[in-house]
Amino acid sequence: MSTLSLIHPRQALFGAEASRPALPVCDHYAGVEARMRKSLALQEEMGISSGHALFDVTLDLEDGAPVGGEDDHVQLVAELVNSEANAYDRVGARVHSPSHPHFAEDIDTLVKLSGHRLAYLMLPKVADADEARRALGTIREARTRHGLNRPIPVHVLIETLTAVQDVNAIARLAGIESLSFGLMDFVSEHRGAIPASAMSAQGQFTHPLVLRAKLEISAAAHAARITPSHCVVTEFKNHRALADAARKASHDLGYTRMWSIHPDQIPVIIEAFAPVTAEVDDAIEILMAAQAAHWAPTSHRGNLHDRASYRHYWAVLERAWLTGQPIPEEVEAAFFSA
Repeated sequence: MSTLSLIHPRQALFGAEASRPALPVCDHYAGVEARMRKSLALQEEMGISSGHALFDVTLDLEDGAPVGGEDDHVQLVAELVNSEANAYDRVGARVHSPSHPHFAEDIDTLVKLSGHRLAYLMLPKVADADEARRALGTIREARTRHGLNRPIPVHVLIETLTAVQDVNAIARLAGIESLSFGLMDFVSEHRGAIPASAMSAQGQFTHPLVLRAKLEISAAAHAARITPSHCVVTEFKNHRALADAARKASHDLGYTRMWSIHPDQIPVIIEAFAPVTAEVDDAIEILMAAQAAHWAPTSHRGNLHDRASYRHYWAVLERAWLTGQPIPEEVEAAFFSA
């Protein structure tokens, strides 16, 4: 086999976008110290068999910090990011909103103490593209001030009406890696015009205004080549409702990532976002044949495939790897070895 045939799918199929990282399908939030430490331990434990994190952990300053204890809490978060408990370097932090008095201090402290290991920063309650742009500037200034050369990916939580209106402009800002939907704040911003049932696992997929917001966020993220992340399901003990919501988010609305607010939700979300075995088998056969053909068109079970379908099947295979699905050793070595 020639050297050309060994070009990795990312380079062969995506060109300049090849370096865009694929994020784990689950983003787990924890703000209380005991829960943060347990979440990090669970992340390490669940990743042992696959050798990589099956979910991200977001340490929460916005909802986790007690009033008056913000300084101590941000120090704790920085300590945990830097610790051995961060086994896969897939730990981020949600800071206070850009309009909050502690926002700039959160950014400065995290960049100074743990910027070299932070997987991302989550910005909540961004009002519009202008505020998002200013927040990104605050992060850049902190990096310059503390001599941090590596960029820190930024995730933005879209939960205000004006942010939804501005979502395409926000998604295109340089440095943003993911958009998330903030269901609870979005509904409450309507001041009773949307019923509380729209915040439920079922109602959030049927109310027209909520559904429209979800679709606009997903479409904007895909257009900007970043990751759309679906909102929480608060009925954390109802695994059936959670699994149904995760499947709808993934299969119907195009989300490739979802929030977890309880450890029991993590495996349910991962399973719902994972491709089925038949899809993975097809993806392996099609991609291995494509690589052998130097990424020229091929035939598989009587169907023609070219780079358009190769890109789809690469996404399937990459999702299988991200969710810890069994992949033959030779395929993992060819496509996912460091």
